[in-house]
Amino acid sequence: MRRSFLRTQFARAIIPQARRSLNQSSSKCLPELASRSTSTSPDPDTVNNLRQQSLPPFRFETGLSLYAKRAPRPFPPPFLSPPSGSFSDPLSTHHRSRDRRTFVNGELIRGYTNGDDAVYASEYFIGANDGVGAWSTRPGGHAGLWSRLILHFWAVETEHDIYKLRSPDQKFEPNPIEYLQKAYEQTIEATSKPNLWQGTTTAAGAQLHFKIPDHDSNGPATPLLYITNLGDSQVLVLRPRDSKLVFKTTEQWHWFDCPRQLGTNSPDTPRDNAVMNKVEIKENDVVLAMSDGVIDNLWEHEIIQNVVNSIRKWEEGEGGQSTGDRCGGAGGGMQFVAEELMKAAKVIATDPFAESPFMEHAVEEGLAMEGGKLDDISVVAALCRRSKG
Repeated sequence: MRRSFLRTQFARAIIPQARRSLNQSSSKCLPELASRSTSTSPDPDTVNNLRQQSLPPFRFETGLSLYAKRAPRPFPPPFLSPPSGSFSDPLSTHHRSRDRRTFVNGELIRGYTNGDDAVYASEYFIGANDGVGAWSTRPGGHAGLWSRLILHFWAVETEHDIYKLRSPDQKFEPNPIEYLQKAYEQTIEATSKPNLWQGTTTAAGAQLHFKIPDHDSNGPATPLLYITNLGDSQVLVLRPRDSKLVFKTTEQWHWFDCPRQLGTNSPDTPRDNAVMNKVEIKENDVVLAMSDGVIDNLWEHEIIQNVVNSIRKWEEGEGGQSTGDRCGGAGGGMQFVAEELMKAAKVIATDPFAESPFMEHAVEEGLAMEGGKLDDISVVAALCRRSKG
């Protein structure tokens, strides 16, 4: 996303900020205490059963497709081990890791980087963040790092709460804005030491949960989405069998081409500015998490039609090998859906004479512009399916 980042003096004028030792005895000394502790520890099968009972009865089948307008910048240390500086380095530094994967706090960073974008997909959570590309012109600026780290920490917080051990009668209510707030705070900390890395990013994600009828606790569960958005990335929910739009997030802007964003010098925070919607969906509905490289180049009806056509082609045997039933895009069809949507957006983005939503918005702002918007294009497609068992 090549666009404006917020400078402190302007941002505060636009949106005022709201203020807001014990000694352990050995079992030899206290054998009865040791036996009591052992007897109350749940066995692994019990723990696993409780955890399985707390998981949603629905899951995502996912696919993703990416196009970067330029190669992503490498992550700096300490997130990535520095490459060897000379031929002799491997001999003198044999004790150092040669791992080229990216890490934060000793953990592998989740998701994928696409230019300044970041995406993530799992059985219960998908997300697309769009880093503000203007940071690439500033010393210490790294929007791709910010977008990836926030999405990583967001996914970690989300899935930690999903997989948390609970008793069968303990109700679980997701809190996506709080997960995102913690991710934002952890990213600030991670990018502040030992070096300062600046950046901002939008954030959009969808968490798959479920609901039980209020009047019947033993009634059938139905899928329920918790959709969170800050900025102008987008989550779209479609019902392909009816060619119908179920829900889409609303873009948030400070001004044209300057969306709400999390990070350096921005007054926006998840608690104050993120919007969360609960959306009831059905099995075989498709959920899309996209950066603005899609919605700036394709109109809503074009996105819907593209997804519907892709699923139809998949059901007819096109799009590659299936891992199972092809009905509704199952069995690997979401990868095909994501690829087809990315390709369609890329065609417009790289055409200097095409008509596009971004061009239309620019003209409405009194700016002379023609063609698509060349940008990073990130698509995560997810199909809601009932979990086996």
